[in-house]
Amino acid sequence: MNRTIRVSVIDFVNAWPLTWGFLRGAVEGVDRITDIPAACAERLRRGEVDAGLVPSLEAARIPGIRIVRGLGIAARENVRSVLLASRGPIESIRSVALDTSSRSSAAMVRILLADLYGLSPEYHPAAPDLGEMLAHHDAALLIGDPALTADLTGLTVLDLADGWRRLTGLPFVFAVWAVRPGVPPEPFVWSRDFGRRKIDQVVQMAAARTGLPESRLSSYLNTALHHDLGPQDEEGLAEFFRRAAEKGILPSPDLPPFSEVPLVPLGES
Repeated sequence: MNRTIRVSVIDFVNAWPLTWGFLRGAVEGVDRITDIPAACAERLRRGEVDAGLVPSLEAARIPGIRIVRGLGIAARENVRSVLLASRGPIESIRSVALDTSSRSSAAMVRILLADLYGLSPEYHPAAPDLGEMLAHHDAALLIGDPALTADLTGLTVLDLADGWRRLTGLPFVFAVWAVRPGVPPEPFVWSRDFGRRKIDQVVQMAAARTGLPESRLSSYLNTALHHDLGPQDEEGLAEFFRRAAEKGILPSPDLPPFSEVPLVPLGES
């Protein structure tokens, strides 16, 4: 590559299969910064980086970016790490504390509660502390590592990917690589390929970080999530944008353009 690409990456376990090559320094010509999802989007919006692994909704809010086709963080059913936890039945929720790490997941909660349950509760931003969130509100949105490690005993839990599947029949895309024009897609594919080759190492490191069993994390990273996106994932992304625009969360339902790279076939390097 002719120049160094500045990349903001999410240092959550759920992103490691995509970002492992960057995190381990295996992709040359990349200067990476680790952030929470919302901060990745803000850096990209401000022009501080050339690319970021951003919440899918944020891709529509950053002028001039493109989405790297075929790569992202998505789930077809239960994702296990993007959860709405409630002190009572979902139908009784009147107020929700929103983890501020990801605005896409916050938007998805609003859509699911409105379209799946007919609810319009109050929403309040909050730090991802489940006990504190539920001390003041009926329900709490948690994402990423805090959701994976939370004690949910006695709570009613809505897995957002499962709710989206029940509502639409489609997978949900939680995050995508958003890049400035002229940024090549190859480094992002190389980082994903490195993570795929080193998946046992990824699982071991995830267990060390979270304290969860390797068997659970292997199932989470290899089955609950997928990081190679196909046409059905793009359909799910388009439906999310349509519903978000319908509710005034986005000004337009239009997807940003994709970078010119073919869809990555599932199960192939």
